[in-house]
Parts: sequence; structure tokens; C-alpha cells
Amino acid sequence: MSIRSVPPEKGSSSRRSRKSVVDENVPLLPRRVDGGAGFDEVNGGSFGGAVFNLSTTIVGSGIMALPATMKILGLVPGIIMIVFMLFFTEASIELLLRFSRAGKLVSYGGVMGDAFGKNGRILLQLGVVINNIGTLIVYMIIIGDVLSGSSPSGIHHSGLLEGWFGQHWWNKRFFVILVTTLFVFSPLACFKRIDSLRYTSALSVALAVLFVVLTAGIAIVKLIDGNIEMPRLLPNVTDMASFWQLFTTVPVLVTAYICHYNVHTIYNELEDSSQIYPIVRTSLALCSTVYVTTSFFAFLLFGESTLSDVLSNFDTNLGIPYSSLLNDAVRVSYAVHLMLVFPIIFFALRLNLDGFLFPSDRDLVLDNRRFGLITAGLIAVVFLGSNFIPSIWDVFQFTGATAAVCIGFIFPAAITLKDPHGVATRSDKILAVVMIILAVISNLVAIYSDAFALFKKNGSPIE
Repeated sequence: MSIRSVPPEKGSSSRRSRKSVVDENVPLLPRRVDGGAGFDEVNGGSFGGAVFNLSTTIVGSGIMALPATMKILGLVPGIIMIVFMLFFTEASIELLLRFSRAGKLVSYGGVMGDAFGKNGRILLQLGVVINNIGTLIVYMIIIGDVLSGSSPSGIHHSGLLEGWFGQHWWNKRFFVILVTTLFVFSPLACFKRIDSLRYTSALSVALAVLFVVLTAGIAIVKLIDGNIEMPRLLPNVTDMASFWQLFTTVPVLVTAYICHYNVHTIYNELEDSSQIYPIVRTSLALCSTVYVTTSFFAFLLFGESTLSDVLSNFDTNLGIPYSSLLNDAVRVSYAVHLMLVFPIIFFALRLNLDGFLFPSDRDLVLDNRRFGLITAGLIAVVFLGSNFIPSIWDVFQFTGATAAVCIGFIFPAAITLKDPHGVATRSDKILAVVMIILAVISNLVAIYSDAFALFKKNGSPIE
């Protein structure tokens, strides 16, 4: 069943309808809605460009943390959980699109507002802001780890610049991230249409695939040579602490699939809007293949030494020819990938923050001063966060257990149960209840487990 472009909502003035679209993470694009030949007044987005943009939204930093979830869960449960999250994500996006069609709405925020009023739209906007700021902080942390090095658990892992040139003031973490922010992130963050990023998104997906191919190739060569052991298939549960730790992987898995806030944005720029369902399925299938392959081979390669940011593992002798060159190729490919993913995530962040702070002002794309101030302010916040937060795992735990789980599962499930247009089936509502129960219980346990581990680490007598 196809989804067609829709006219402004009834009872709204032309200007108000246009503003609501921008506020709720939909770019201002004039569209034909008469059912005729129907092309946008600007060139519409293509199937390939949409797949690349949505895939880039999904495959970001999550791929770096998923091998660490394998270390905690074991290989078999880890792969099962990745596939499980794939089906839940596809179901939640399908529900959002169905309610969009029923209500003639063009954004996630519009669907939330339709079901729960102004407060629902605001909750969605705040969720996207929290999730995307956390995600972009993770990107900067990983890029800092790759270029300048990291010291998890007090063990220093050298960065590329340190390995190439030795230690200098100009390749220290703060300065490297500052230069990257000013000369890479800032220019990429200035695009006003998401379809303008289709070429950088295509390159970023290609680099992610290159990372997977290199990691798999290294692991296979070492496996053939008999230099690595088969990874642990099941979790190692020896006490209650190790049992509770299993749940800390849930926020990471949730965050790895969050792309809901860009689905409507991509849909509204499509030349043929009926392609949105194949685009979503293709993107999810591609990203799940990348996730499973990377997690399997990275855990196979590093085993129990797998770090929360697996890129930090690529700084030692791999025990194969051209080890140093391969290490550098792996880290460079993924660092550049994250730089190209940054503007896709930033796009939704800026629009949702603007909609929250300035709901009555004119369209963001028409106000260069406000556009520039919000862009600069958000980049500054992300830059500061990346310099004061020590680990990507910490960020994943916070955003995954709060904003990400709401955006990906709780909000779509709540809309389904509310069913403002009577289009949800009995099975849809059962699925929605299951989503909410699993999301709430697993993430509460994850938060408890993190707090327990923190108190234990700090020597608290809490049992």
C-alpha cells in the first residue's frame, strides 16, 4: 500500500501548516498534492539516496559497541538479540507510517501530537534532542580515540597521529577534536536539505562495509592460521552481578537501531513516496547484516579483550602480515565514516531543538541567523561533552535507557494503544503492550545494574 503526499491539516493556515512541518523534523519542501504527474518543485529524493541516508542514520557508533555486547552476552544470544531488535524496529516504524497515513500527517512529531496533543510532540522533540546529542558525543569520543588514543582501565591505546608522528601538543585529544569540529563537522552541519547529504551518506555506508570486510578478512586469516580460539557462545554467569550485567547490553542494542526521527524527513523528500516501505526494509536488512558480521568477526578476533569501543583494539600487532597497515586502514575508514554520519544525526537534532525552543517563529530554513546560532550552539555542546565524558559505553547506557527506548519503542507503542484513528488491529495492540513491557523492564534493570556496578566500583557497602 502506497503512501501519498498529503495537504496541510484542516483548520490550519498555510503558514502555520508549513511551520509545523519544519518544527517536527520535516524540511520545508513544496509538493504537488493533486494526484497528478506530481513532482516536487525541487528534485525529489531517489530510492538509493534514501536508503543511504536511512542506513547512515542507523549505522553510526552502535557498530563499535556491539562487539562488546557479544563479550557480555556470548555469541549466540548476541546475534539473536540483534535480529530480535531488527524485527521490533521494523514493526515500530511500520506502525508510525500507518498512523501518519491515517491522520494525513507528515512527521513523527505530528503523529505524537495527533495522539497526545502538544505535550506529546514536545516529549518527542526532547527525546530526539537528548538521543542525538548523546549520539554525536559518542562520534566525537570515537574519533578522538582513533586519532589521539584512549586509556580505558588505565591501559593506553595509541591513536593514529601518535603512532605516525609521536606525541606532540597538536595531536592531543582536545586539539584534534577541536580541529575536526571546526573544519569537518561544522561545514557538513550547514546543509538545509537531508537529500543534499546523499553522496556523503553513500560514501559513509561504503566505508562501514569496508570496515566490516577488513575486520572479517583479518579474523578469517588468523582463524585459518590457528592463531585465535573460537569465541564464547553463551554468557558467563557466575553470580548475581554478572546476571544483572547482561541487561546493560539492552540500551546499546536499542540505540544501534534508532532511526525513527529521520524516516518522515526522508519520506517527505522522496520523488516516489510509495517507496518508503522498501526503503525501510532495505536499510534495516543492510544494517543488520553489517551489525551481525562486525560483531561476530570482531569478537572472534579479540575475544575477552574486546573493548567498549572496538576501534581501540586495533592498535596492537595482529599477528599477520601488514598488521600495522591494516590497523590504520580499519581505524581511518571508520573514523571518516563517523565524520560523514555526523550531519545526518545533526540534521534532526537541530530541527527538533528549534521546534521546541521557537514553536511560533518563522521557518528555520528561512532564518539564517537563528539557523547559524542553533547550529553553533549545538556543536559547542557536543564538543564539550566529548571532552568530559570518558567512555562511549556511559553515553549508550544513558541515552539508550531513556530517550532512545522512548523514540524507538515506547512512543510508537503508546500511539498504537491510543489508536486515534481506529486503524490498529488486535495483534498491533498486543505487540504494543509487549514492546512497552519489554522496554520498561529491561531498561529499568539495566539502569539498576549500572548503578550497582558504580557503587561497587566506588567501594559502597550497598549490596
